[in-house]
Amino acid sequence: MPKAEITIPEHLEMQIAQLVEKGEFLNREEAIEDLLSTGIKAYKTSGPVDDDEEAGLEDDGMMGHDDEYVF
Repeated sequence: MPKAEITIPEHLEMQIAQLVEKGEFLNREEAIEDLLSTGIKAYKTSGPVDDDEEAGLEDDGMMGHDDEYVF
């Protein structure tokens, strides 16, 4: 399996660690792989959003973080 190195914000790292601690995933690698897979499936289902459709959305993103997504 190909490997990738990423840098993520601290708040996302903390959320992933909490999911592992709660037993949702066996380890950090499994959590990241599953969450990425779920996100890609959701993206393919909804497709990219046109700039015109985004006009009504808040500029701060979800939960006040530009890079936070809910799976």
